[in-house]
Amino acid sequence: MKKMLILLALVVMLMVMPFFINHGGSYGGSDNEAESLVASIAPGYKPWFSPLYEPASSEIESLLFTLQGSLGTAVIFYILGYYRGREGRRPGAGNAKPTGAKRIRYGRHAGN
Repeated sequence: MKKMLILLALVVMLMVMPFFINHGGSYGGSDNEAESLVASIAPGYKPWFSPLYEPASSEIESLLFTLQGSLGTAVIFYILGYYRGREGRRPGAGNAKPTGAKRIRYGRHAGN
């Protein structure tokens, strides 16, 4: 149990540490491209708001974007699975015979 807690703490530390380390990477995305395009079109443009949290590097920003998409996908498919499972628990749903291919038996008892 103690070994598992130590390993869990190391994994959490490996996940959290990159948020606070600035590697000075030059990884850019579409946000940076849009910002430079707006600056060239309207030099006096002032943003409406500023971000609540500025990641240490653009790699971390990309990681957070991917994490957000993954969590959203997990929520959507959880809901779909939940409703799909609810359909099977309706009264009378257990009495229906399954449709599709017959069960195939292999081995000594294949003839039974």
